[in-house]
Amino acid sequence: MTLDVATPDPPELETGKDTQEYDDVEVQGDTDYRRDELETFLRDGAWAQAFGEWSEHTDLTEAEFTIVEDLGLLREFDFFWDDFADRVGYHAPGIPEDWKVKEYHEELNSWNTVSGINAAMTELGQVVCDVLETDFIDWEAEYEAPEDLPDFEV
Repeated sequence: MTLDVATPDPPELETGKDTQEYDDVEVQGDTDYRRDELETFLRDGAWAQAFGEWSEHTDLTEAEFTIVEDLGLLREFDFFWDDFADRVGYHAPGIPEDWKVKEYHEELNSWNTVSGINAAMTELGQVVCDVLETDFIDWEAEYEAPEDLPDFEV
């Protein structure tokens, strides 16, 4: 299924944000997340490219995407460099479990819709990371393992 919507603006990344605040993210080592550089890549085409790829394959409907936009979920994405893992990491926004009690949006009416939106946000985050790593990032991890690690024979 194809989602036929205009590409929204990329998220603005907060340089001082600590990834330890996220329940779904674990980063070890260096905390130079290189968000300024990643944000530049997003503005220079990575976001548009990734959004285009994602929108060609997402199961999200236009009505569900309207909910995503109304809730401002796309602005809540965070992307960061994980030097220890030598990859781009991300935190995908989602609709919380208390969506029904708090009445987040008048069009949210089923767990299937909430689950589908949350899954789509995770998928978009991964596509953005893949595009950044494949087509935009040319740096290497700076993490070096300690020299006193034991040798293991395979």
